[in-house]
Amino acid sequence: MGPAPSTERPVTRGERVRGHAVHLYTASGVVLAFVAASEICAPRPDPRRVFLFLVLAVLVDATDGPLARMWEVKRTAPTINGRTIDDIVDFLTFTFLPLLLVWRMEWVPEPGWLWLAPALLASLFGFANEGAKDEAGGFFRGFPSYWNIAAFYAAFLPPWGNAAMFVILAVLTVSPVWFIYPNLAPRPWKAPLLAGAALWLVLLLVFLPRYPYDVPEWAVWVSLAYPVLYTLASFYLKRRAGI
Repeated sequence: MGPAPSTERPVTRGERVRGHAVHLYTASGVVLAFVAASEICAPRPDPRRVFLFLVLAVLVDATDGPLARMWEVKRTAPTINGRTIDDIVDFLTFTFLPLLLVWRMEWVPEPGWLWLAPALLASLFGFANEGAKDEAGGFFRGFPSYWNIAAFYAAFLPPWGNAAMFVILAVLTVSPVWFIYPNLAPRPWKAPLLAGAALWLVLLLVFLPRYPYDVPEWAVWVSLAYPVLYTLASFYLKRRAGI
């Protein structure tokens, strides 16, 4: 008796093109990373331009996952590992370039590499950790390498304050703490978390023309409301999930 016939329908040409287009969309983040790096290497780098390209990379990262799941990329373009592309781009845009900008702008005490090396190493191990992302539960293990956010707020802190912040966050990156993954958050939390993130991003973009030295202090404090709420929601949902 022969094997049972496969019930999986064949991939059409249009589906194959669409699947590879999603991979190309994910990979476009590396171009944004390159342009951001060229600005960091400029004789007089403008952090506003750097963060503009890093924000565009965040938007790509926030939308490629839902597209990949909706268009079944694992089925329609299985020879390309989208997770590998995503991890490479994320390490560049969420970790390496933001920390390089902090060093370039001298937002940490000398020698700058000494205070940023723990973040680089911890983030690299975080990306390589197979258990760092619990997609079924919707959580990241450890501080999820949001170094682009830490770098943005570093402009408002004194150098030694930044040194302490980056070391503490590096420790949290490899610690058994859990943060919610907004795209995979359970209902009814997903919509508020995503909406809050969108509003918060708009607020940071409003800051950008006056960044970093002309942003009112009260506005900076107001902008911290969402990161605080996100952290509290993560701890609450983690406890509720029993992790």
